[in-house]
Amino acid sequence: MKFIKSSLRNIRRSPYQAMAAVLIMMLTFLTISFFTFLLSGSSRVINFFESKPQVTAFFKNEAKQSDINALEKQVKNTGKVASLKFVSKQEALKIYRQQNKDDPLLLDLVTADILPASLEISAYRINDLSGISEMLKESLVVQEVIFQKDIVATLVSWTSAVRKIGIGLIAVLSLVSIFIMVTIIGIKISQRKEDIEIMRLIGASNWYIRWPFLFEGMFYAALGAVIGWMIASFALWYSTPFLSSFLKGIPILPISPVFLLRVLLAELILAIILGFLSSFLAVLRYLR
Repeated sequence: MKFIKSSLRNIRRSPYQAMAAVLIMMLTFLTISFFTFLLSGSSRVINFFESKPQVTAFFKNEAKQSDINALEKQVKNTGKVASLKFVSKQEALKIYRQQNKDDPLLLDLVTADILPASLEISAYRINDLSGISEMLKESLVVQEVIFQKDIVATLVSWTSAVRKIGIGLIAVLSLVSIFIMVTIIGIKISQRKEDIEIMRLIGASNWYIRWPFLFEGMFYAALGAVIGWMIASFALWYSTPFLSSFLKGIPILPISPVFLLRVLLAELILAIILGFLSSFLAVLRYLR
């Protein structure tokens, strides 16, 4: 308790330095929050598309049911298939009628014999779709395979790029935060040199002198993390209506409050670690 009171007293003595420390930590954790939300949303988009039929194989009219069943079994045995659905000619006609119910002329022209049976396949991982597509194309009973390869590849590469950029930017900001925090705590230690010398003369241990500065660094980092998280969460909440209309049916938003609290907890733990590390480096350098 004495250490915490001493830390608060140090903060009140130099409010501008305290504001600078909190600001740099806020920027760091604001960036962490934004990239966490972005990566979470990207993962949900990929999971959404993974849950949908990503590869559709249309069978030839002369294809026998036994050959179709054999192909289904072959695809299932790969262990890469999350779901597999056979759509018969009659079911294809029902789907066609539902999609064109407002155009009677089109309904009269199409019968079940014209529409091909098909196989709709979803994979556990989007990266497995290319192999499944090639397997279907090699089958003698398959007439055509529809696979939106470019869209899927773009999603995966975009998510990977965002992850790499986010990790790099967060790493750089974390290092900058540590250097600035070390400098600020070092200045505070220099300003209190006389007090520290007096404390040493009356028998205070090194750790007794160090702990207030360590608590001070952890306080700056934790406060910066909370403010950064609050700004990012408010921005996400404010932009939810626009993002929901833009995503058009992809069930990503709204973000669960439980997820937001987990992000806050993880950021607080990281902030305390960064704050402690920064302050510890400072006291090792300036309190010899």
